[in-house]
Amino acid sequence: MAITVDELVRKFGDFTAVDHVSFAVKRGEVFGLLGPNGAGKSTIIRMLCGILDSTSGGATVAGYDVNTQKDEIKASIGYMSQKFSLYEDLTVDENIDFFAGIYGIDPVRLKARREWVIQMAGLEDKNGACTKTLAGGWKQRLALGCAIMHEPPIIFLDEPTSGVDPVSRRRFWDLIYDLSSRGTTVFVTTHYMDEAEYCDRLGLVYRGRLIAIGSPSELKSSASKKSMEDVFISLIEAHDIASGGRQGGGQE
Repeated sequence: MAITVDELVRKFGDFTAVDHVSFAVKRGEVFGLLGPNGAGKSTIIRMLCGILDSTSGGATVAGYDVNTQKDEIKASIGYMSQKFSLYEDLTVDENIDFFAGIYGIDPVRLKARREWVIQMAGLEDKNGACTKTLAGGWKQRLALGCAIMHEPPIIFLDEPTSGVDPVSRRRFWDLIYDLSSRGTTVFVTTHYMDEAEYCDRLGLVYRGRLIAIGSPSELKSSASKKSMEDVFISLIEAHDIASGGRQGGGQE
Protein backbone atom coordinates (compact mmCIF):
# COMPACT_ATOMS: atom_id res chain seq x y z
CA MET A 1 0.00 0.00 0.00
CA ALA A 2 1.15 3.54 -0.77
CA ILE A 3 -1.10 5.08 1.91
CA THR A 4 -2.76 3.59 4.99
CA VAL A 5 -5.12 5.50 7.26
CA ASP A 6 -6.24 4.11 10.62
CA GLU A 7 -8.95 5.80 12.72
CA LEU A 8 -7.66 9.27 11.85
CA VAL A 9 -9.22 12.12 13.85
CA ARG A 10 -8.80 15.88 13.73
CA LYS A 11 -10.54 18.21 16.16
CA PHE A 12 -10.57 22.00 16.32
CA GLY A 13 -11.56 22.67 19.89
CA ASP A 14 -14.89 20.89 20.43
CA PHE A 15 -15.49 20.56 16.69
CA THR A 16 -14.62 17.25 15.02
CA ALA A 17 -13.56 17.92 11.43
CA VAL A 18 -12.39 14.36 10.67
CA ASP A 19 -14.08 11.56 12.58
CA HIS A 20 -12.25 8.19 12.83
CA VAL A 21 -11.50 7.77 9.12
CA SER A 22 -9.81 4.59 7.86
CA PHE A 23 -8.85 3.47 4.33
CA ALA A 24 -5.88 2.35 2.23
CA VAL A 25 -4.59 3.31 -1.21
CA LYS A 26 -2.66 0.95 -3.48
CA ARG A 27 0.50 1.92 -5.33
CA GLY A 28 -0.27 3.30 -8.80
CA GLU A 29 -3.94 3.81 -7.97
CA VAL A 30 -5.99 6.92 -8.71
CA PHE A 31 -7.87 7.32 -5.44
CA GLY A 32 -10.44 10.05 -4.92
CA LEU A 33 -12.13 11.60 -1.92
CA LEU A 34 -15.54 12.88 -2.99
CA GLY A 35 -17.69 15.14 -0.86
CA PRO A 36 -19.31 18.56 -0.63
CA ASN A 37 -17.41 21.64 0.45
CA GLY A 38 -16.79 21.47 4.20
CA ALA A 39 -16.92 17.67 4.36
CA GLY A 40 -13.35 17.36 5.68
CA LYS A 41 -11.51 16.37 2.50
CA SER A 42 -8.85 19.06 2.67
CA THR A 43 -8.26 18.41 6.37
CA ILE A 44 -7.58 14.75 5.60
CA ILE A 45 -5.18 15.56 2.78
CA ARG A 46 -3.29 18.11 4.91
CA MET A 47 -2.78 15.55 7.66
CA LEU A 48 -1.50 13.00 5.14
CA CYS A 49 0.92 15.55 3.68
CA GLY A 50 2.34 16.37 7.11
CA ILE A 51 0.98 19.92 7.04
CA LEU A 52 -1.55 19.45 9.83
CA ASP A 53 -1.23 17.37 13.00
CA SER A 54 -3.80 14.69 13.73
CA THR A 55 -5.65 14.68 17.04
CA SER A 56 -5.59 10.90 17.25
CA GLY A 57 -5.28 7.86 15.04
CA GLY A 58 -2.50 7.22 12.57
CA ALA A 59 -1.51 6.97 8.92
CA THR A 60 1.47 6.10 6.78
CA VAL A 61 2.45 7.67 3.45
CA ALA A 62 5.16 5.98 1.38
CA GLY A 63 5.90 3.91 4.49
CA TYR A 64 6.45 6.95 6.75
CA ASP A 65 4.40 7.79 9.83
CA VAL A 66 2.42 11.04 9.53
CA ASN A 67 2.81 11.73 13.25
CA THR A 68 6.57 11.24 13.56
CA GLN A 69 8.14 11.40 10.07
CA LYS A 70 6.69 14.53 8.47
CA ASP A 71 9.95 15.61 6.81
CA GLU A 72 10.40 12.22 5.16
CA ILE A 73 6.82 12.37 3.87
CA LYS A 74 7.24 15.87 2.44
CA ALA A 75 10.33 14.70 0.54
CA SER A 76 8.43 11.72 -0.90
CA ILE A 77 5.29 13.42 -2.22
CA GLY A 78 4.07 16.11 -4.56
CA TYR A 79 1.30 18.41 -3.33
CA MET A 80 -0.97 20.74 -5.29
CA SER A 81 -3.39 22.83 -3.25
CA GLN A 82 -6.86 23.92 -4.33
CA LYS A 83 -5.65 27.52 -4.59
CA PHE A 84 -3.15 28.46 -7.29
CA SER A 85 0.17 28.09 -5.51
CA LEU A 86 2.70 29.54 -7.95
CA TYR A 87 4.15 33.05 -7.94
CA GLU A 88 2.15 35.06 -10.47
CA ASP A 89 4.73 37.86 -10.75
CA LEU A 90 7.41 35.40 -11.87
CA THR A 91 7.73 34.03 -15.39
CA VAL A 92 7.01 30.39 -16.19
CA ASP A 93 10.74 29.57 -16.25
CA GLU A 94 11.35 31.44 -12.99
CA ASN A 95 8.60 29.49 -11.23
CA ILE A 96 10.06 26.22 -12.48
CA ASP A 97 13.55 27.18 -11.32
CA PHE A 98 12.22 28.28 -7.93
CA PHE A 99 10.48 24.96 -7.25
CA ALA A 100 13.47 23.04 -8.59
CA GLY A 101 15.53 24.78 -5.91
CA ILE A 102 13.00 23.89 -3.19
CA TYR A 103 13.11 20.23 -4.19
CA GLY A 104 16.90 20.25 -4.50
CA ILE A 105 16.96 19.08 -8.10
CA ASP A 106 20.49 18.59 -9.37
CA PRO A 107 21.53 21.27 -11.91
CA VAL A 108 22.52 18.51 -14.34
CA ARG A 109 18.97 17.16 -14.17
CA LEU A 110 17.24 20.53 -14.16
CA LYS A 111 17.31 21.17 -17.90
CA ALA A 112 15.54 17.90 -18.67
CA ARG A 113 12.97 18.44 -15.93
CA ARG A 114 12.30 22.02 -17.05
CA GLU A 115 11.74 20.82 -20.61
CA TRP A 116 9.39 18.12 -19.34
CA VAL A 117 7.27 20.60 -17.36
CA ILE A 118 7.07 23.02 -20.31
CA GLN A 119 6.03 20.26 -22.71
CA MET A 120 3.58 18.66 -20.28
CA ALA A 121 1.90 22.02 -19.61
CA GLY A 122 1.81 22.94 -23.30
CA LEU A 123 3.81 26.13 -22.68
CA GLU A 124 6.53 25.73 -25.31
CA ASP A 125 6.04 29.28 -26.62
CA LYS A 126 5.23 30.87 -23.23
CA ASN A 127 8.14 29.93 -20.99
CA GLY A 128 9.18 33.59 -20.72
CA ALA A 129 5.63 34.83 -20.07
CA CYS A 130 4.56 36.24 -16.72
CA THR A 131 2.55 33.54 -14.97
CA LYS A 132 -0.38 35.84 -14.14
CA THR A 133 -1.07 36.29 -17.86
CA LEU A 134 -1.72 32.57 -18.40
CA ALA A 135 -5.21 31.11 -18.80
CA GLY A 136 -6.55 28.91 -16.00
CA GLY A 137 -5.83 25.59 -17.72
CA TRP A 138 -2.20 26.49 -18.39
CA LYS A 139 -1.70 27.69 -14.80
CA GLN A 140 -3.17 24.45 -13.55
CA ARG A 141 -0.85 22.26 -15.62
CA LEU A 142 2.15 24.41 -14.72
CA ALA A 143 1.30 24.06 -11.02
CA LEU A 144 1.09 20.28 -11.43
CA GLY A 145 4.42 20.19 -13.23
CA CYS A 146 6.13 22.22 -10.51
CA ALA A 147 4.62 19.97 -7.81
CA ILE A 148 6.06 16.80 -9.36
CA MET A 149 9.37 18.06 -10.75
CA HIS A 150 11.21 15.79 -8.32
CA GLU A 151 9.24 12.76 -9.62
CA PRO A 152 7.66 11.69 -6.32
CA PRO A 153 5.99 8.26 -6.07
CA ILE A 154 2.82 9.80 -4.56
CA ILE A 155 1.05 13.03 -5.46
CA PHE A 156 -1.76 14.75 -3.57
CA LEU A 157 -4.12 17.00 -5.55
CA ASP A 158 -6.57 19.00 -3.45
CA GLU A 159 -9.51 19.98 -5.68
CA PRO A 160 -7.05 20.76 -8.49
CA THR A 161 -9.71 21.50 -11.14
CA SER A 162 -11.87 23.86 -9.09
CA GLY A 163 -12.84 26.86 -11.20
CA VAL A 164 -11.36 25.44 -14.41
CA ASP A 165 -13.39 25.00 -17.61
CA PRO A 166 -14.58 21.46 -18.56
CA VAL A 167 -12.12 21.06 -21.46
CA SER A 168 -9.15 21.96 -19.25
CA ARG A 169 -10.46 19.62 -16.56
CA ARG A 170 -10.57 16.75 -19.05
CA ARG A 171 -7.02 17.47 -20.23
CA PHE A 172 -5.83 17.61 -16.64
CA TRP A 173 -7.29 14.17 -16.00
CA ASP A 174 -5.47 12.85 -19.07
CA LEU A 175 -2.25 13.93 -17.32
CA ILE A 176 -3.35 12.14 -14.15
CA TYR A 177 -3.96 8.92 -16.09
CA ASP A 178 -0.53 9.20 -17.71
CA LEU A 179 1.14 9.58 -14.31
CA SER A 180 -0.80 6.62 -12.92
CA SER A 181 0.15 4.45 -15.90
CA ARG A 182 3.80 5.12 -15.02
CA GLY A 183 3.27 3.84 -11.45
CA THR A 184 2.61 7.11 -9.62
CA THR A 185 -0.03 6.98 -6.89
CA VAL A 186 -2.52 9.83 -7.29
CA PHE A 187 -4.68 10.97 -4.37
CA VAL A 188 -7.23 13.58 -5.43
CA THR A 189 -10.09 15.38 -3.70
CA THR A 190 -13.07 16.71 -5.62
CA HIS A 191 -16.68 17.78 -5.29
CA TYR A 192 -17.40 17.19 -9.00
CA MET A 193 -19.52 14.09 -9.51
CA ASP A 194 -18.26 13.52 -13.08
CA GLU A 195 -14.65 13.47 -11.84
CA ALA A 196 -15.57 10.75 -9.39
CA GLU A 197 -16.11 8.45 -12.38
CA TYR A 198 -12.48 8.92 -13.43
CA CYS A 199 -11.05 7.42 -10.20
CA ASP A 200 -10.09 3.77 -9.75
CA ARG A 201 -11.63 3.90 -6.26
CA LEU A 202 -13.49 6.48 -4.22
CA GLY A 203 -14.04 7.35 -0.61
CA LEU A 204 -17.26 9.30 -0.03
CA VAL A 205 -16.84 11.84 2.79
CA TYR A 206 -19.70 13.56 4.59
CA ARG A 207 -19.54 15.61 7.81
CA GLY A 208 -16.05 14.37 8.52
CA ARG A 209 -16.90 10.69 8.14
CA LEU A 210 -16.11 8.15 5.45
CA ILE A 211 -19.57 6.84 4.57
CA ALA A 212 -18.64 4.53 1.68
CA ILE A 213 -15.63 3.31 -0.30
CA GLY A 214 -15.22 1.35 -3.53
CA SER A 215 -14.89 1.71 -7.27
CA PRO A 216 -17.50 3.89 -9.02
CA SER A 217 -19.13 0.79 -10.53
CA GLU A 218 -19.20 -1.00 -7.16
CA LEU A 219 -20.79 1.97 -5.42
CA LYS A 220 -23.43 2.40 -8.11
CA SER A 221 -24.20 -1.30 -8.11
CA SER A 222 -24.51 -1.61 -4.32
CA ALA A 223 -26.80 1.43 -4.18
CA SER A 224 -28.76 0.37 -7.30
CA LYS A 225 -28.15 3.79 -8.84
CA LYS A 226 -27.06 4.87 -12.32
CA SER A 227 -25.00 7.93 -11.40
CA MET A 228 -22.56 8.90 -8.66
CA GLU A 229 -24.76 11.89 -7.84
CA ASP A 230 -27.68 9.58 -7.06
CA VAL A 231 -25.37 7.30 -5.06
CA PHE A 232 -24.10 10.17 -2.96
CA ILE A 233 -27.55 11.61 -2.31
CA SER A 234 -28.91 8.23 -1.22
CA LEU A 235 -25.93 7.63 1.10
CA ILE A 236 -26.26 11.09 2.67
CA GLU A 237 -29.97 10.55 3.28
CA ALA A 238 -29.28 7.14 4.84
CA HIS A 239 -26.52 8.60 7.01
CA ASP A 240 -28.72 11.44 8.26
CA ILE A 241 -31.55 9.05 9.09
CA ALA A 242 -29.19 6.68 10.93
CA SER A 243 -27.61 9.53 12.91
CA GLY A 244 -30.92 11.17 13.72
CA GLY A 245 -29.95 14.34 11.85
CA ARG A 246 -27.07 15.12 14.20
CA GLN A 247 -24.58 17.65 12.90
CA GLY A 248 -21.27 15.91 12.51
CA GLY A 249 -17.84 17.10 11.58
CA GLY A 250 -16.42 18.37 8.38
CA GLN A 251 -14.21 21.32 7.70
CA GLU A 252 -12.03 22.21 4.75
